[in-house]
Amino acid sequence: SGPLKDMNFSVQEGAGPRILHQFTLEPPAVSFRTSGEKDGIIDTEPKTGILYINGSLDWETKRVHKLQVESLDESGNIVEGPHTVTIYVEDINDNPPAFDQKRYFGVVRQNSRPGKPFMYVNATDLDDPTTPHAQLSYSILHHFPNPYEQMLFQIDNATGAISPSRTGSYYLDPQKQNSFTLVVSVKDMAGMTVNAFTSSVDVIITVMESLWKVPPTIYIKENSTQAHPVNISKVQSNEPDAIYDLFEKENLPRLPFSISENGDIYVTEPLDREEKDTYTFFVISKDKKGELVDKPLKIHVVVEDINDNPPVCQQDLTIIEVQENEMGGSNIGTVFATDMDEEDTLNSRLQFKIQSQEPEYPAKNLFYIQQDTGNLHLTGRSLSKRDSAKYSLKVLVSDPAFQTICDVEVHVIDINDQIPIFEKSDYDSVTVAENIPIGTVILEIQATDGDEPATGSSFIVYQVKEGDPNNTFIIETDSETNRGFVKINKALDFETMPVYNLVINATNPEPLVENVQYNSSSLTVFKVFVTNTDEPPVFLKPVYETEVSEDIPVNTLVMTVEAYDPEGDSVRDSKIVLKEVQSKYARYLARGKILFLQKSYLLVEGGYNVAQKSKALLTLLLRDVNDNKPQLATDYPAFFCYPVTGGERTLIQATDADRPLFFPRFTFSLADEMNTRNNWEISEVNGTHAHLSPKHASFEEKEYNVPIMLNDNGNPPLKNKVNLKVSICKCSSENSCF
Repeated sequence: SGPLKDMNFSVQEGAGPRILHQFTLEPPAVSFRTSGEKDGIIDTEPKTGILYINGSLDWETKRVHKLQVESLDESGNIVEGPHTVTIYVEDINDNPPAFDQKRYFGVVRQNSRPGKPFMYVNATDLDDPTTPHAQLSYSILHHFPNPYEQMLFQIDNATGAISPSRTGSYYLDPQKQNSFTLVVSVKDMAGMTVNAFTSSVDVIITVMESLWKVPPTIYIKENSTQAHPVNISKVQSNEPDAIYDLFEKENLPRLPFSISENGDIYVTEPLDREEKDTYTFFVISKDKKGELVDKPLKIHVVVEDINDNPPVCQQDLTIIEVQENEMGGSNIGTVFATDMDEEDTLNSRLQFKIQSQEPEYPAKNLFYIQQDTGNLHLTGRSLSKRDSAKYSLKVLVSDPAFQTICDVEVHVIDINDQIPIFEKSDYDSVTVAENIPIGTVILEIQATDGDEPATGSSFIVYQVKEGDPNNTFIIETDSETNRGFVKINKALDFETMPVYNLVINATNPEPLVENVQYNSSSLTVFKVFVTNTDEPPVFLKPVYETEVSEDIPVNTLVMTVEAYDPEGDSVRDSKIVLKEVQSKYARYLARGKILFLQKSYLLVEGGYNVAQKSKALLTLLLRDVNDNKPQLATDYPAFFCYPVTGGERTLIQATDADRPLFFPRFTFSLADEMNTRNNWEISEVNGTHAHLSPKHASFEEKEYNVPIMLNDNGNPPLKNKVNLKVSICKCSSENSCF
């Protein structure tokens, strides 16, 4: 309760009768009067001032009620007021959502893009749209039929947009199922509570064949004279606002095709089959954002041939050789021609015909050509070179639209009916020394042939037929004179073969004609006498090698070499003895013992002819022994800065003149002297280095001798006691003594 004033109230709809407020009277007021939007259920009790609702408010009918309240005195005059009382009606969820149609019908295309809506359902709710009471959520309750585990359709829960799911985009096929019924549900309260109102509706969906199809193979005649561009095909996306484009993967310098905004495909220029006989490219469809809406379509174009190319002779001049004795009817060669038009079509079918023959002697029609193959034949007789050595033919080659003349020459060649004949049947003998160089000409021979010069029928090939089992001789022919040159092919050896009785034959590369054979006229003989020469001895091995220890005694036998004399004379065996020698082939230690001997030459003389000498390569490898004691390297000056504080150390290194095999790891130790061990300590770093450190800080500024024992751990091991001079000195800023 309270005094009369302007007031606002919020009242939930449908709550029934209730008291909102009580206004108190202030004298001289004795009553209240109420006017305005009372709607028969809102009023103020005049005497008590109680503001009440005698019924239920409805937000959907009236959302705000405005009243005027005033106080009156006993005479009915206004004491105070009027004051405005505003009652706001609060909405409650008392209305279920309702679809705007009793049943929905939609059409979807096969292969439509998943998630792309093809229809919408719409529901409304009379409750306050600013509250969850009217916030609607859509879902699919049932799916008839449902042949797959996943639904073929999906719905946007906020907008009611229905689209194919990924499964539906792949599997929808009107040939298998052309109609589906969806039960779509809508809930208020955004579908977030079980107390929400729910409504449902049937959605009938018809599946239709996809508009986005690969067109059949496109056939285009080459060299078209139509005005370009020419429409050759059309594609259509399932989405009406799709944007079309072409792309190709062949990296062509240009793609002679285009596509319009409504999917019409054009060829933009005449095509040439001989340049390219097929084209493959792709059509894509995109939305306004540039995203693909359909799978790319592969377009195949075949360029059809027209007869626009004449026959072409494969050679400017075709030359065919025919032997004189070739029988009538023989196939003597082929005239080849090509046609750039499509293979295995009438456009490229070629036919051949002899147009002329020169000379026309001894007859006009000496030749015949097979019209479909171009095979050239003799007619009824053989050719004779005495009649003509050459015939010129004009061959007409034609396809259904064009003709070409091919030039052909037929050369009549001599047959090999003459054998080579030697000018001498016996060339007597030749005497040569056994050391004659390889390649030396020892004899010239000559045969003649009556066949046509500079042909395979007249060229002469000389060969040793008998008497040379090891191919010691070779015969070369001068191609211009047919003269033969007998040469040494392999080294001669008097001791093996002192005399050769050679039989030489002369033949042609071209086979002889039938009934003609080589005879004794194509043979000649001669002898080769080989004279002996005094040859040097020969070692059994070209290289001798051995290994000895470096400490072997002087006069020890280290190697034996052997040689023989080709003439059978005796040869002294040579034994190599290690001696204290001085030469350019050896290096020595101070005591004169050989350290290494390599690549020295050994001379071995024949038994009877001391002038004949041979050389062999001798390699003497010396094996190292452990004969050097380890020493301290001088690369590391040992000093410590004065005063010594303790903890300092210096690095020392041990070396050995022997091979590393004998000192894989040195051992460092201090000599067994009490004074040394009290003042110094040594610790190994690795196999060749150690650290020396002072053990206390009471060293004077002077030089100390530190005896160190080194052990090379060789076989046998060698030890060496060495004195290391260590300076205790004042140091510069660079840590060096001064």
